[in-house]
Amino acid sequence: MNKFTILEFVKAIFDDEETAEQAAEIGQAILAARSLRMTDIASHMEGNSAAAYKRIQRFLKRNDPRQVLGRLYQPEAEFMIGDPTEIERAQAWKTEYVGTLKDGETKGFWALMFATPYRGRAIPCGLVTYSSKTIANNMDSRNLNHFRAFASIQDLLGDKPLVLDREFSYLELLTNLINEQLKFVIRLNLGSHPPKFCDSKGKDVALIISPGQTVIRENVWYKGKAYVNLIGRWKEGLSEPMWIITNLEAKEGLRIYFGRMKIEESFKDLKDLLGMTKLMNKKQEYMEKMIALLLLIFPIGLLLGEELRDLLYGEPIAADEQPPKKELIPGVPGQKKSKKWKRYSGLFILLRQNWTLSAEQQNTIYQTVLLSFTSLVQCPVRT
Repeated sequence: MNKFTILEFVKAIFDDEETAEQAAEIGQAILAARSLRMTDIASHMEGNSAAAYKRIQRFLKRNDPRQVLGRLYQPEAEFMIGDPTEIERAQAWKTEYVGTLKDGETKGFWALMFATPYRGRAIPCGLVTYSSKTIANNMDSRNLNHFRAFASIQDLLGDKPLVLDREFSYLELLTNLINEQLKFVIRLNLGSHPPKFCDSKGKDVALIISPGQTVIRENVWYKGKAYVNLIGRWKEGLSEPMWIITNLEAKEGLRIYFGRMKIEESFKDLKDLLGMTKLMNKKQEYMEKMIALLLLIFPIGLLLGEELRDLLYGEPIAADEQPPKKELIPGVPGQKKSKKWKRYSGLFILLRQNWTLSAEQQNTIYQTVLLSFTSLVQCPVRT
């Protein structure tokens, strides 16, 4: 990663040049350290580690990367994804924002991230964190944290549907989204006690489906309070069906959900390749600022890595060859995916593999990605 400097990219994010230079120094060190722990980052910055550590602290005190995270929103994206991930902090017994996770024992908190899809990964544009301890201290609930999170991205979302997984398929959230006139596509949580639906006459609607079938149930009431459409799909070979609840046309909702780029893959990159789980901040505010800074740096590495992957592992298409669409590299005419292109993500290639480029190739990648990133960040968005 040291072959690319990220300063010009970061200048596109922050309005103040001095702030951009400070953020770029820390961001470059995050990519080099592949860790969000401040001591690890400081060890990859110039000069004495103790002095570098203090520079990070001063940056976090004076600046808030959370406020510019919305600049990474992709206006041309068809939908926005929201998904929470658990971040374990097993030894953080006295940290103010660390509670227990779903198992009731493991220490940690949740990071709810919003993103728009990009080439099998996602580019983050929003963040909210919460835990069982913050919920107790603030006398609120998981639901209120979800509402707060959705309110924070409502202006960005506009007319685009919000795509969520099954932990969000509860009545209070659905009615809130409907009241706010937000479009949604949510996978239904069937669980051991499937939710009840009825038609306009009050007759129960059974969610019955067989392998290989697609079943549509439009204009139904969820628990008598939320007016929605349902569509079920049971793919051959899978152990159970998938039901989608939406206020879009049912088939459109299913298409969008299947087109959903799994945000879990981005979480995997953030955790495994960039060390998001290694952060050790004692205050929630600084923890969120560090994660937000990481989310700002992540797409720079992502875009550089994807361009690098196309160059190193793209294969030319022969004149008499007509590969299927899924084998073509998106946005790269005349190139198809090789086995290595499919095996490695761009960020993995950028950070973990040894590769060599000519000065001309490196400059071409840099300028191409810088133009794309600047266009993304500086594109006017709803505010």
